[in-house]
Amino acid sequence: MATELGHFINGNHIAGASGRFHDIFNPTTGDVQARAALASRSEVAKAVDAAQKAFPAWAAFNPQRRARVMFKFKELVEKDMDNLAKLLSSEHGKILPDARGDVQRGLEVIEFSCGIPHLQKGEYTEAAGPGIDVYSMRQPLGVVAGITPFNFPAMIPMWMFGVAIACGNTFVNKPSEKDPSVPLRLAELMMEAGAPEGVLNVVNGDKESVDALIEDPRVKAISFVGSSDIAQYIYANGTANGKRVQAFGGAKNHMIVLPDADMENVVNQLIGSAYGSAGERCMATPVAVPVGEGTADALISMLKPKVESLRIGPSMSEDSDLGPLVTAAHRDRVASYIQMAVDEGQELLVDGRDFSLQGYENGFFMGGTLLDHAKPDHQSYKEEIFGPVLQIVRAENFEQAVALPSDHQYGNGVAIFTRNGSAAREFAQKVNVGMVGINVPIPVPVAYHTFGGWKRSGFGDTNQHGPEGVKFWTKVKTITQRWPEDVQGSEFVIPTMN
Repeated sequence: MATELGHFINGNHIAGASGRFHDIFNPTTGDVQARAALASRSEVAKAVDAAQKAFPAWAAFNPQRRARVMFKFKELVEKDMDNLAKLLSSEHGKILPDARGDVQRGLEVIEFSCGIPHLQKGEYTEAAGPGIDVYSMRQPLGVVAGITPFNFPAMIPMWMFGVAIACGNTFVNKPSEKDPSVPLRLAELMMEAGAPEGVLNVVNGDKESVDALIEDPRVKAISFVGSSDIAQYIYANGTANGKRVQAFGGAKNHMIVLPDADMENVVNQLIGSAYGSAGERCMATPVAVPVGEGTADALISMLKPKVESLRIGPSMSEDSDLGPLVTAAHRDRVASYIQMAVDEGQELLVDGRDFSLQGYENGFFMGGTLLDHAKPDHQSYKEEIFGPVLQIVRAENFEQAVALPSDHQYGNGVAIFTRNGSAAREFAQKVNVGMVGINVPIPVPVAYHTFGGWKRSGFGDTNQHGPEGVKFWTKVKTITQRWPEDVQGSEFVIPTMN
């Protein structure tokens, strides 16, 4: 019988009470290995109750004490790295080295959060007026929530709750029901690190849980990562319910290849960024844009044999390039996009749909797919495929190459490969995309900068982690003070600087 995963509320594992479950698959074998309980509204309310009860005391911790908890949490996660990676790979399907990278990338934001005593400082102005000083302080919002995706079950929860909890908030995480074991384990480790009960809670669920968080007036802010349609739904309904919301959606990241680029380096970087983690990354590179026919032909001649020779293996593999996709339904969805591209007239250079791994024939595997002559009006180009599929869109010139990602509905990330510094600088200034890589294929900023896309890749005005993350999870209070020796009468005009 499959293991049943419940919720983590107020420092304890709680069995699901709704009677509804979601199957959790082993993507390598295709077997159901566990079931995640899907929370009812009352179960979500219990998690919010616990977070609300814990908030006053946790917010009253001085920032240095909260930082010490984050330091200890970082230490515990590092010690548990191998276990976390195996849990992650067994449910998601990404290979073990990629799973460790998932955890490590989240830990980098935890490291950033350890500096919260400095990051949460306010401002001070002495003698802003006669005998008047003005200062500000950053205070936590209260109970906040994160709705996190299947593709980074360690990294993105830590991106969210790391900064939020360090700032003094208490947190409710609603992870993907496809792979919730790592978020549950992270909550255990946070308690072991010294966070009081109720500071970090995890509820497994579906739309009912999401709507419960959106509509509960005690939840002051929500951070979301997932598809653009759901991101827009959460942003619209969350803000309508008076919440602060950041909601990050889909992507269709482009890699622009100029004729002067080092083609061997381009191909090596493109293979990893397009096919790593089976393309299930919002910062993957599913579109390559060679500028000029000669550049396109040279790129494809070097790229095609590498796609054909990708090493595909079980998720627990240490030496494969990629593992299976997360579910059979998602694999079939990716396959339908490949057929759509063929029907639209794209040239199928490598077809990964018929790949089968010997000994794991029931696993959710797919080989790498390479398509040439994609066009801006093709539906398969307009939409996010989220699989091991790379489309080539040929550009005649630099201006057309800049326009492709700029005009696309998504604006998460983009990269340009060139030896020309002037062209790279112009591209970075002009392109209408939130994160830009120059000879860097996956331009995810380091933890002390900030992550966020534009257009339908991001809803809301504040990005994740870095100083923007601190800004999102706190509110500013400004104090104007005067300590007069002798009060002389009443004042009926608005204070000014005179």
